[in-house]
Amino acid sequence: MPTAINGSLEIDIGDHSRDEFLDDDGRAKRTGTMVTASAHIITAVIGSGVLSLAWATAQLGWIAGPVVLFIFALITWYCSIMLADCYRSPQGKRSYSYKDAVEAILGSVYCKFCGWAQAIKKSHCFHKNGQNATCEVSTTMNMIIFAVIQILLSQLPNFHKISWLSIVASIMSVAYSSIGLGLSVSKIAEGPQATTTLTGVVVGVDVTATEKLWRTFQSLGNIAFAYSYSNVLIEIQDTLRSSPPENQVMKKASSIGVSTTTMFYMACGLLGYAAFGNSAPGNFLTGFYEPFWLIDIANICIVIHLVGAYQVFAQPFYHFIETWSRNRWPDSRFLTSEHVVKVPLLGDVPLSIFRLTWRTLYVIVTAVVAMIFPFFNDFLGLIGAISFWPLTVFLPVEMYIVRAKIPRFSSTWNWLKILSTICLLVSLMAACGSVRGLIQSVQHYQPFKSS
Repeated sequence: MPTAINGSLEIDIGDHSRDEFLDDDGRAKRTGTMVTASAHIITAVIGSGVLSLAWATAQLGWIAGPVVLFIFALITWYCSIMLADCYRSPQGKRSYSYKDAVEAILGSVYCKFCGWAQAIKKSHCFHKNGQNATCEVSTTMNMIIFAVIQILLSQLPNFHKISWLSIVASIMSVAYSSIGLGLSVSKIAEGPQATTTLTGVVVGVDVTATEKLWRTFQSLGNIAFAYSYSNVLIEIQDTLRSSPPENQVMKKASSIGVSTTTMFYMACGLLGYAAFGNSAPGNFLTGFYEPFWLIDIANICIVIHLVGAYQVFAQPFYHFIETWSRNRWPDSRFLTSEHVVKVPLLGDVPLSIFRLTWRTLYVIVTAVVAMIFPFFNDFLGLIGAISFWPLTVFLPVEMYIVRAKIPRFSSTWNWLKILSTICLLVSLMAACGSVRGLIQSVQHYQPFKSS
């Protein structure tokens, strides 16, 4: 009879066939491939935030805009390659989560630091993936429907059960980005209507000097965080088959995911800027009104993508909380008991009362907070700025230095430290921009204004 332990299905199969069904850690054989890993990455990286890149490019201009996009793509890819090599500890032991990898390589102090940063990062996923689709333009009823869907999907125990969802979500992200690109090309073909410059919005014409500075900070933050997916990389890698080696497959998947993302980011940012110029809206799809049916299709694709993106970012957090709880209270049947039920299309799915209860409450609380506070995204932007540097750059760099035994003060060591320091400064600048946006939102907040 199958049993589920800590969210992983273990199968009673007898010793004679154990190696055939189990991996080297005693868990059911992983079945993930480069295709499913690439889909997870694309789903995690391409959020509806891609639609704001035209605005970000408008703040930076034709020169700095593409350069910044490319630099952050390169940083993201580079750090993900290092992180992929940290999936297994020096002794060959697997890491089931980002936090496990940090603890195995850097120790308990860094592990606690990672835990706090990851807890912060979970909230940022709502800012990154739901800024325009789930907060600014949706009604309360739409938010409730979205929350109900997430409650149901959140009962899937882990990444292994949502590969199909990531594939669908990644297709949706490509679909709505392509629609936006098509509409931008159509608008550009109508003839020059928008003002663009090499340096973006013009001081004294479009904005003040102070506003230009703050917007530049915000645009750097938007682009940097749009690429961030290190928070879930180890969890994605843990879904891969053992052969070929997981780190090799993950590096290829990261290259595919980041290059695909960059292609769409460049296209959306540059064509969106060409279409709307220095007055580009925060969501460049809102600048189009016809054909309405095509825009409706794009919005539907965004919603479907958000459903998958929510799960990609939430599942590692779920795993962290549940593992900690079971380790803290190992004798609690409420926390440890599970029953396997057969679900059409999904097969055997472990059902836990604890998981059902706390994940449902988590989704409800986050949905209610998002509905109550119209400036919630600005606050989450600040949280995202704080969590970007430690999870995307600092910890991968530190783990790689230890894992690869890079000599202190060597050229490689110096380069990695410089990279980490520069990204820290960018994260701080983005945090300053988010603080200003939060202050402005609070000042203009009218809690009783009807929508």
